[in-house]
Amino acid sequence: MSVLASLLDQALASGQLLESSRKNIDLLLRGSASPLAEAAITELANAGQWEELNDRFFKTLAFGTGGLRGRTIGKVVTTAEQGKGGPNDRPEHPCFGTATMNFFNVSRAVRGLIAYAKRHVGPSRKPKLVFAHDTRHFSRDFAEFCAKVSTELGCDAFLYESGRATPQLSFTIRELRADAGVVLTASHNPSHDNGFKAYFNDGAQIVEPHASAIIAEVNALESEIYEPLPAAEHGTVTTLGAEMDRRYMDRLKSLLMQPKLLEGAKTRVVYTNLHGVGGVIIVPMLRELGFEVITVPEQDVQDGRFPTVESPNPENAPALKMGVDLAEKEGAEIVIGTDPDNDRMGVVVRDSAGKMRLLTGNQIGSLMAWYRAKTAFEIGWLNDTTRARAIFVKTFVTTELQSEIAHHYGIGVVDTLTGFKYIAEKLRKYEDAIPVDKKGDYRSLDETTTRNLRLEYSRFFLFGGEESYGYLGCDFVRDKDGNGAAVMFAEVAAYAKSVGKTLADVLDDIFREFGYHEERGKSLVMEGADGAAKIAALATSYSKNPPTEVDGSAVAKIRDFAMQDLFDAEGDALPKEKMLFVDLADGRSFAVRPSGTEPKIKFYLFGKAGPSDDLAASKAKVGASLDTLWSAIEADAKSRMA
Repeated sequence: MSVLASLLDQALASGQLLESSRKNIDLLLRGSASPLAEAAITELANAGQWEELNDRFFKTLAFGTGGLRGRTIGKVVTTAEQGKGGPNDRPEHPCFGTATMNFFNVSRAVRGLIAYAKRHVGPSRKPKLVFAHDTRHFSRDFAEFCAKVSTELGCDAFLYESGRATPQLSFTIRELRADAGVVLTASHNPSHDNGFKAYFNDGAQIVEPHASAIIAEVNALESEIYEPLPAAEHGTVTTLGAEMDRRYMDRLKSLLMQPKLLEGAKTRVVYTNLHGVGGVIIVPMLRELGFEVITVPEQDVQDGRFPTVESPNPENAPALKMGVDLAEKEGAEIVIGTDPDNDRMGVVVRDSAGKMRLLTGNQIGSLMAWYRAKTAFEIGWLNDTTRARAIFVKTFVTTELQSEIAHHYGIGVVDTLTGFKYIAEKLRKYEDAIPVDKKGDYRSLDETTTRNLRLEYSRFFLFGGEESYGYLGCDFVRDKDGNGAAVMFAEVAAYAKSVGKTLADVLDDIFREFGYHEERGKSLVMEGADGAAKIAALATSYSKNPPTEVDGSAVAKIRDFAMQDLFDAEGDALPKEKMLFVDLADGRSFAVRPSGTEPKIKFYLFGKAGPSDDLAASKAKVGASLDTLWSAIEADAKSRMA
């Protein structure tokens, strides 16, 4: 028995090392292609870093419907991992572990995806795979590795020359008629994380019937080592860049409903990509549309450390502070920020009193939903005959204000589970409903033609989104799109200016007409192996012991998405998900669900008041009711974990 094995067995016997960790350490040592793996594990064992080893090895990073996500830099960085160091002060090598993001897990993921793609395509041709990445540590390394593996296993790979947005990957898969694609990103997670986000041939994240088969292929692999095909059977790598950027930007312009509004708008906007990839498209795009765009120089730098922010999440006020400070200095009316992979957009707007006001994701989405619904009738996209064919698609945890707007205009609304892949699944359903002989090569058609086809034979997707700052107004992209959101929001800003109002004024007008709606997002963070167990136990407790009264109000209805058979507004069965939705008798409600991408359990709180001209009173009343609701929920959660 080796010295390392003896150390590990002693730690297992004393309860310092989990049984699963002991098993997975052996798995990695057998399946890693790196001679440094044993050195790193030995260093941690010799130092008694059992908590670190448990965090890295308590599980095998399973490939789920969203792909992979985990730490790529450990809490403890070993000498072997640090090596010579890498760009932006990162270690030379990603951290070794079966529960972390490294070449061991990326190799398994891409090879499983390739295996399914080859089976799906058949022997007649090579599968085509597209790869993109953001600015995170190791993102470029992983993307280049994936392209290399793909070609060596008989696929043609298309790799962006540098960082690009997640939604642009979705567009590119559809544009190139590719069979699958991957973006290497962990979205707005902390800088030590990275991820592998997989897409299928419709440009959307994988869902059934493909998901289970791909997951099975990936999870069956226990080694990063593979045998390349003979050179004659290799695929090729094509580099993508400016030409594909142009095609994407030209298509994004079709999101504009009244382009003339933007002529001469001269709106001054501060934009920050928070050290990510958003500036590649958004800055030139807004400038082409006539906006004066000022960027935050310190945050223009693509840097996976995200050095100027605690979190690169545009929903958080501190992340946009430098943008707001610059807006005050330059007299800008709007601050727009996007997360590192540019699928989420946050906004700060100047109100009529001259103060900068941070909008929530629900408020940003509601402004765009209202404008697009109203304008669709004004410009003739919709009329009394076709309105029933138009639809909003949003998640259950997104504000009901958007449902109120849809009902007012006679537009349908469908709620989906959390995750934009479910919205994209609806888009695929609507596209597939168009007769084949009518749609031909659907992806080559212009937006007017596809809209008319959808209105005649299917459903016309007018807008969709989720409360977590993700929005979509088209179906040529099948994921939330920070680029498209910036274009749509720019038009709403131009509209507000054309009627002599601020965006804050317009939002308040919407509240007066449809009722004041306020939502709060809260979470309890629990990291590592111990945290994962606590999150799972807490989530289970809500199903086994659901509340009957909360904050002085009786529970009127409970929807347990994990246990009940539930259906959406179109009659489609909802997949099982660990989420509980609680409606209270007094009109408030809340939902609770474990995050699928972060070590936290999330709570979504909802309050509302009816239409009223006394908006200040409505805001105060609803805000106070959500304060006490969260206090009650938080106290109950702590007692459940005690």
